[in-house]
Amino acid sequence: MAMQPWFTDAKLGIFVHWGIYAVDGVQESWSFYDDIVPHEQYMSQLERFTGAKYDPRAWADLFARAGAKYAVLTTRHHDGVALWDTGFGDLNLGKDYLGPYAEALREKDLKVGFYYSHSDWNHPDYASTRKPGRPPEQEDNRYSEVAAEDEDLEAWERFIAYRDGQITELASRYRPDLMWFDGEWDRSEEQWRILELAALIRSYVPDVVFNARMLSEGDYATPEQGAPIEPPDGPWELCLTINDSWGYQHHDHNHKSLAQLIRYFTETIGGGGNLLLDVGPMEDGTIPEPQVERLEGLGEWIGKHSEAVYGTRRGLPAGHHYGPSTLSADGRTLHLVLFDAPRAEIGLRGLVTPVRRVTVLGTGTELGHRKVGGLHDAVGIVWIDPPAAADLDPYATVLKVELDGELELYRGSGRF
Repeated sequence: MAMQPWFTDAKLGIFVHWGIYAVDGVQESWSFYDDIVPHEQYMSQLERFTGAKYDPRAWADLFARAGAKYAVLTTRHHDGVALWDTGFGDLNLGKDYLGPYAEALREKDLKVGFYYSHSDWNHPDYASTRKPGRPPEQEDNRYSEVAAEDEDLEAWERFIAYRDGQITELASRYRPDLMWFDGEWDRSEEQWRILELAALIRSYVPDVVFNARMLSEGDYATPEQGAPIEPPDGPWELCLTINDSWGYQHHDHNHKSLAQLIRYFTETIGGGGNLLLDVGPMEDGTIPEPQVERLEGLGEWIGKHSEAVYGTRRGLPAGHHYGPSTLSADGRTLHLVLFDAPRAEIGLRGLVTPVRRVTVLGTGTELGHRKVGGLHDAVGIVWIDPPAAADLDPYATVLKVELDGELELYRGSGRF
């Protein structure tokens, strides 16, 4: 099935990790799985979760101002607690937080994404998956290690029925544009019944997009927390936290700077990917101010340079320009990103297509350029005059390079 064009042109999405773990500010699900927080204490957050200031329209407005085109909300993490009034399983927050979220996003013309974990470490029919070497090792561990072939098959059938019941609710009620699965490492594709699961969702949403954690049914790669040195082929998405945590953690003030986030963003879109930038709302539903400030700052930068963001594809391979770049859909305009104030001319290597004009995006100032060198089939270097201080963006300056035709690159080694 062909990738939906909206996804590859979105460039920015917002990941929202929101659940009971925000009450005490502990790590989502893993904190009880790894025995950092006693299970009973973790689950007691269910009674203390309020969502008192939940305002999905404010979320959607912020995401739109950030320049995002979609958002992905954790409908159910590995802890099994559902953010909607599901009729399957015993763990939910007693009301529907998903309907207002989906409606608010669509009012802002944003695509609706749902995160859902294949795994449920609280479900009575989910045989444990504790990995060797993970604490605790004592015999009374509630996660006894059960090999897949020794599992209770009837229990597994009940679990799959529960899973399919919840997925049917999500797909039929809200018609999500994207389903972002997680927790796939616990079982094989056959055990998860991935083909049947995909067919179930597509029966309600034929054009749904799946991430790679739907295994053979996945539409795009999902590197996490680290920008790939060599971008994956095909569509992909980097999911990244603003601080060090997915969900809200009171003690985590290690926020990435706006300058760093703009670097992540431009490097990602320059490699043909989307950035899925995560926020962790507090238990009342408000997004922490440092995260709001960074989203707004990113939105301002994108607004100024939108021509280099939307409607573009992956830019030059490494070696042609020292920094990220994007290419217009028609292949006739390059956008070069400069992170630092240039101390000298900017070299653009391996361009076969002649350069017609170079301007600074956002100010329109034209820059001089000339091609130097070249012999036989080896092309010379295009040297671009450095922008004046007044034309430099405080975070990342973009040069618009208009070409006399579609981009053609020289990838040879020259004459020896």
